Amino acid sequence: MISIKSLLLRLTALLPLSLAGNVFAQQRGNYGGWGMGPGMMGGWGMGWFGMIFMLVFWVLVVVGLVFLIKWLIQTTKGEKDVARGSSKAIDILKERYARGEINKEEFEKIKRDLQT
Repeated sequence: MISIKSLLLRLTALLPLSLAGNVFAQQRGNYGGWGMGPGMMGGWGMGWFGMIFMLVFWVLVVVGLVFLIKWLIQTTKGEKDVARGSSKAIDILKERYARGEINKEEFEKIKRDLQT
């Protein structure tokens, strides 16, 4: 069984080796012939431009969705208003007939016109 003192000694001995690996990984250079630098795109990331571009992109997506939903609501609401408007016109026509303002022939003619 390994004692705690022996284990700590071995871990302490391995610490410089693990740090050296991190130091070499951070260096710029030709890593094993692959020609890659640290980070994405060899250290030439998008930076502030990329962050601003993504912010603008998502704002446009959200605004587009809001306008799409608004347009869909208005188009379906408009269809209901037309159907409700024709029934309202027929109700007014029935009231005029009931008051005696128009006769049965006029009532039937106007009713046919409204239903077409």
